[in-house]
Amino acid sequence: MTPVEKIKPQDWMTRPATRAVMAALAASGATARFVGGCVRDALLRRAVGDIDIATDAAPDAVIAALEKAKIRAIPTGLAHGTVTAVVADATGEKHQFEITTLRRDVETDGRHARVAFTDDWAADAARRDFTMNALFLDMDGRLYDPCGGLDDAKRGRVRFVGDPALRLEEDVLRLLRYFRFFAHYDRAPADAAALAACRAAAPQLPGLSGERVRQELLKLLAAPDPGPAVKLMAEAGAFAHLLPEATAVARLAALPALERREGARRDPLRRLAALIEVHAAGAEQVAARLRLSNMEKTRLTALAAPELPVMAGLSGGLLNRVLHRLGGPLMRDLALLAWADDAANGQADDQTADDQAYVRLIAAADCWRPRVFPLTGQDALAFGLPPGPAVGRALAAAEDWWIERGFAPDRDACLAYLRDMISTGDAA
Repeated sequence: MTPVEKIKPQDWMTRPATRAVMAALAASGATARFVGGCVRDALLRRAVGDIDIATDAAPDAVIAALEKAKIRAIPTGLAHGTVTAVVADATGEKHQFEITTLRRDVETDGRHARVAFTDDWAADAARRDFTMNALFLDMDGRLYDPCGGLDDAKRGRVRFVGDPALRLEEDVLRLLRYFRFFAHYDRAPADAAALAACRAAAPQLPGLSGERVRQELLKLLAAPDPGPAVKLMAEAGAFAHLLPEATAVARLAALPALERREGARRDPLRRLAALIEVHAAGAEQVAARLRLSNMEKTRLTALAAPELPVMAGLSGGLLNRVLHRLGGPLMRDLALLAWADDAANGQADDQTADDQAYVRLIAAADCWRPRVFPLTGQDALAFGLPPGPAVGRALAAAEDWWIERGFAPDRDACLAYLRDMISTGDAA
């Protein structure tokens, strides 16, 4: 295979841990090249995260080469030819490298493949998902491009390797990966053949595990602007088979611009809440289907089906009550979601009163400091109320009175109000 270009070696390529792994493989006589995301992102001048390495050496030879160089080798996926090398640098920080033997598919079932190892770099590239992921880079910066991925990466064009329908038949998870990559990398009109293949393969999506769907969907929603990809995904029928609650595509599309305006971080869970239309039980069902953690489930439910409504007109005592019940961070999220909902329905823009009202709500949420109501049930019992529901009602009424007055009354004032309410029978 002939290199098509040469790039200047980057920091992630030249750091000691990387050099140690590549030197160990070279010393054994193996050819090793970087592959996949690290190469793609290096070309696009994006931050490089995980470093994957392809080699023509068999897995047992990879392990032997690493152990000879005193590098820890973990057989993380020997059936698929993958060994993980772990190298600690001078500071003690550990760096991991996933090393996979070149392979070709022997048999696929829509999710898993039985592979055979090979020394054919082109054959290994041909089984990968997208052309921009089928690029190889050696330690000297020489780039190998058997599938035309370099031009696609530079143009911002996500394209399947070979026949899109065949790639999806081999592994339907690639359907979700296509839209995720479209959200993060595509700057061109969507590939018509890819969309047609995705539409045809969409009925196979329910066979995917919730964990894999969660991983791909949240990564997609973390893109700077996931709206166009989500719209295409809906039009391809993916949500109808995978997440039928995902009907608020326009609300999600409106959200990123508001987040940027208000300096809010890109939050996949908030964006998921913007995308779905559910009640509380429905939010919990979505969380269960996507295998969200308990913490994520609680937050998704609070965002998608809030305990108290947040809208542009909130002010005064009602605003105080909502802030007190929900807290500042949740209030801020809900204000952004309500604002996006209005924007999606053509009810808000930068010039309207509602727009400024949402800005004020977010400012109030940012300035909010939690208050602690100074009374407890013991105070109600001390004034003669019998144990039972009346105690809760009395405390709730006293707390509402305290909130309406901007949390200003101190404990003595609240006690006096509670005593008077109980003595007049208003707390019964």
